[in-house]
Amino acid sequence: MGFRFWALIALVPLFCYAKTSSYHESSMIATRKADELLPQISPNAAPMPFLPLLAPSPLTPFTNMTSPKLSGQCVLNFTGLSDMMSLTSIDCMAVFAPLLANVVCCPQVEATLVALLGQSSRYTNSLALNGTVATLCLSDFEQILVGQGANDSLSKICSIHSSNLTAGSCPVSDTSEFESTVDSSSLLAACGKIDSVNECCEQVCQNAILDAAQKLAKKDYDLQSIDDSHVLSDHSSRINDCKSIVLRWLGSKLEPSRAKDVLRGLSNCRINKVCPLNLPSVHHVIQGCGSGSNQTACCSSLESYVSHLQRQSFVTNLQALNCAMSLGVKLRKANITNDVYSQCHISLKDFSLQVGSQESGCLLPSLPSDVVFDKSTGVSFLCDLNDNIPAPWPATSQLPVSCNKSVNIPALPAAASETSSFKATFLNSLLWLVMAAGALIVM
Repeated sequence: MGFRFWALIALVPLFCYAKTSSYHESSMIATRKADELLPQISPNAAPMPFLPLLAPSPLTPFTNMTSPKLSGQCVLNFTGLSDMMSLTSIDCMAVFAPLLANVVCCPQVEATLVALLGQSSRYTNSLALNGTVATLCLSDFEQILVGQGANDSLSKICSIHSSNLTAGSCPVSDTSEFESTVDSSSLLAACGKIDSVNECCEQVCQNAILDAAQKLAKKDYDLQSIDDSHVLSDHSSRINDCKSIVLRWLGSKLEPSRAKDVLRGLSNCRINKVCPLNLPSVHHVIQGCGSGSNQTACCSSLESYVSHLQRQSFVTNLQALNCAMSLGVKLRKANITNDVYSQCHISLKDFSLQVGSQESGCLLPSLPSDVVFDKSTGVSFLCDLNDNIPAPWPATSQLPVSCNKSVNIPALPAAASETSSFKATFLNSLLWLVMAAGALIVM
């Protein structure tokens, strides 16, 4: 009988040596095609088991809730989405928010704001707020989350601004005008429910959103008879703003839980196609692995470089793949053509934050996941510590551009079992030791 655990992790801020960058910056690292760097994911593949870590959690932020001071002028119905607001506060809890920003916290913050605006439009007939109300609502939103234990710097961590709640440059925000401009039935059919595994490559919903956004963006230009190519080439920012309007409309038509699944699934397509880590200069690796160097010196320099990456943030298995490929391309361009990953035994989990006394890389699942809070057991999230997939060395000095990758990464970690490399007896001993330690030290 196999075992299935959540990684129950307590994090002490004093021991967090994490170098983080903003969610917005990391999401803009590359402008490659949507299917770039995404290997084929099969939920039926037999993924490696994961090893949980257990420790008492700092529950104070969630047991001593505070009453926020609200403006009283925001039109968003926070109470109507109380469950989603609560989940967001847990996903962005004070200690974990910077470390889970790119993968969990910020995507959930964005999804919640979209759902709030969408649900509000049912009564206001508007899919956007004006500047003044947007500022008040964003402040209220943050105050409520902080009162429930969330980090008090979410706007900075996630690069959220009050302008994100307005229409921006999109000419359409009225619900009735929206539905008369786009094919709303086709849009809802494509995005009412998405395949979280295949959407990123097949882009069924994403293409429907783009088509609707393009129609909205052309609205002001119909009278001027400007051709499509001119509109699309000169108004990409307008289209992006209209995409936000389209997402809010979807948020108005779907129940909050379904809207959350769709929005988080779409955001995962974006975050999983780039490397969110800051890859510094590879000068020392080039010196250590260049011509005439020995394997010991090369591996020492490479491991030293990777150790700095391990202090930044948690990443998904697909993001780790992207980081491995990006670093490999940097090295190949510096005339390091030998597979130094294989020589130095570098695996994908070496690109993520290291946890536990065994310093094992924690890879989050490629599919959307959330932090779970329980008053008796603490804070938990799914984390794969046993996945020892070797980091693939790029065949050329160009990044891959196809969804069909040879590396098969499971969407979710599997349950640990006695057939794994970690025996149940060792697992129980480790759990006891970590509990005795009282906290998980994140190196």
